[in-house]
Amino acid sequence: MLIGELSAITGLGRQTIRFYERQGLLPEPARTGGGYRRYDDHAVARLRFIRAAQAAGLSLSEVLDTIELRETGQTPCGHVSGLLEEKLADVRARQIELQVLAADLEQTLLASQKLDPADCRDAEVCHIVTASKSS
Repeated sequence: MLIGELSAITGLGRQTIRFYERQGLLPEPARTGGGYRRYDDHAVARLRFIRAAQAAGLSLSEVLDTIELRETGQTPCGHVSGLLEEKLADVRARQIELQVLAADLEQTLLASQKLDPADCRDAEVCHIVTASKSS
């Protein structure tokens, strides 16, 4: 199939497909006599893997490492499990950070209701923010 067909099947743009080729995520395809790229079902499967891995939070570098493991004959499942465990730990840590941020925003909003806009000096830009940080 040509790149347009591959794009339609995978939902990825042509430029994205070419980018993945340049990055080594997708093997260089065979070419027609006229120089057009010709892809097979392997390219479809590879692109679907890349999209699924990215949706799971893997970076393109991590995806490439996983592909390289597979290409050397190894089963990369343990590697991927380890990456996903790290991603989950990062998400959980970020959730805690976001909870702290939400509480801080709530406090700032509550404090802002007690402030008079007439008391806001030009040098402060907005005393809602500066008043909550100087307390």
